[in-house]
Amino acid sequence: MKKLLFGTMLLALVIVVPIPTMAAVDINVAIPLPPPIASQAPPDVIAMPDTNDVYAAPDINADLFFWNGWWWRLWEGRWYRSHYYNQGWGYYNNVPSFYFDVDPGWRGYYRDHNWNGHRWNYERIPNQRLQQNWKSWHNDRHWEKQGTWGVQSYQPRPQKERQAVRQQRQKQYQQRPEVQQHQPQRQEQRPQAQKPQGQPQRQPQERVQRVQQPQRQEQRPQAQQPQHAQPQGKPEGREGEHQK
Repeated sequence: MKKLLFGTMLLALVIVVPIPTMAAVDINVAIPLPPPIASQAPPDVIAMPDTNDVYAAPDINADLFFWNGWWWRLWEGRWYRSHYYNQGWGYYNNVPSFYFDVDPGWRGYYRDHNWNGHRWNYERIPNQRLQQNWKSWHNDRHWEKQGTWGVQSYQPRPQKERQAVRQQRQKQYQQRPEVQQHQPQRQEQRPQAQKPQGQPQRQPQERVQRVQQPQRQEQRPQAQQPQHAQPQGKPEGREGEHQK
């Protein structure tokens, strides 16, 4: 009975004693935020042709877009997004999928009212109207089907052609100096293969074993030769059987 009580007390002590846990290590990398946009009111936007409901702010001297309910901003090779056009920016560790559909020369087309040789009667959209209607425009494909983005006599590009243009723009984007300055860290971490160092260490070991094996075989018959030499009656027959 005493042993049973003593065992239960030990078990209770093991359960009650707290087990120390490792403290979580939080490593934060300081990434600078873009400067404020000098605009007291939300900017007007225009619908970008050949895109999936991408809107650009032509009056802002920065790459500012609206897509899928977010404001998107490219600054010094990094992307940021926010629900507000002038605050609350958060770093976005990727390139948004819509960006390679945007023609890099859209500002010149906007200035000349000309989109790839077609008259571009774009519509300036106030922010209030944008926030109220962007979801329904997206569901109805309003700008592509009903208005062709305001481009006269224009046919949207086929899917294969759009995909080829996207790949070309992606290569051009990666070659930008402000984008390349953020890429070397990823490239340096990739080559960590240690296989070439392990192969030359295995090869010498195999060679040593091959050299040592014949030495062991030569030593065995030397120990047996005196035993065959003692009987003088039939030495040749026994040597012949050994050789066979």
